[in-house]
Amino acid sequence: MKTSSRPNLHLVLIHYPVLGKTGEVIASAVTNLDLHDIARAGRTYGVRSLYIVTPVQDQLELVDKIVSHWVSGAGSTYNPKRKEAMAIIRVRDSFEAALNDIAAEGNGRPATIVTSARHQKDDTEMASMRKKICNGRPYALIFGTAWGLPDDFLQQADYILEPIKGPSNYNHLSVRSAAAIILDRLLGK
Repeated sequence: MKTSSRPNLHLVLIHYPVLGKTGEVIASAVTNLDLHDIARAGRTYGVRSLYIVTPVQDQLELVDKIVSHWVSGAGSTYNPKRKEAMAIIRVRDSFEAALNDIAAEGNGRPATIVTSARHQKDDTEMASMRKKICNGRPYALIFGTAWGLPDDFLQQADYILEPIKGPSNYNHLSVRSAAAIILDRLLGK
């Protein structure tokens, strides 16, 4: 296993399976803002890739179209900084396909770290995870869209990261805000 000065960290943004407002399992819509903002945060903090996971064919095509515009289309010359960020995006139709891609890089199957706004029984503190991810092993840091990841998805992960807590009782951040905060806590100087 290779070691590096930067963690072997990959982001995974799940659009299915996620929870709907009333607790049912749904497929959520991909948003342009999430693609741009999470890719920019990911590139800033040196993550290896950002996987967008959805089984919905028109959503897969939409992501490809948006990324192509910024990486190889007119957007690539208009805004080279955006091109650099958007180039880390990969789109897959399943979570398993994303994990297989990461494993194919040669360092084995990634350990999975899920995030949740809800406190979990055995969640891992940010400071502890910050130390763990520096060992050269690949890690997949997973974010859910809509109302979060289902409990059975959370329980299958290697680690459940502690939730972000502010000074108030309100806790409903956008996924792009949560991703930026978590990246700073795990990788920031």
